[in-house]
Amino acid sequence: MAKMTIKKGDLVQVLTGKDKSKQGKVIAVHTETEKVTVEGVNRVTRHTKAGVGGQAGGLVVQEAPIHVSNVAIVDPEDGKPTRVKIREEKVERDGREKTVRVRVSARTGKDL
Repeated sequence: MAKMTIKKGDLVQVLTGKDKSKQGKVIAVHTETEKVTVEGVNRVTRHTKAGVGGQAGGLVVQEAPIHVSNVAIVDPEDGKPTRVKIREEKVERDGREKTVRVRVSARTGKDL
């Protein structure tokens, strides 16, 4: 299980596959399988049974997870996909010094 640089709520762009170059917001991050679910990307059709409480059955279109290597974070500066670097900063909180990891765009050097 690797450390993921993509988090829920990030705007990402798909790099490969049938939805190549589509952008969307990350809905969920699955760290154990190294996959992310992106809004409007990798949509699949699921067949559902009718429920006991009168819930109707039928076809449901929903997003399926996509591997994290097939997406890249979109740089807020220029709107293009970028890799992520980690910068460590020392911050003083409650009189103690603490190291904080900050995600940085490899393209422009700005904080994500």
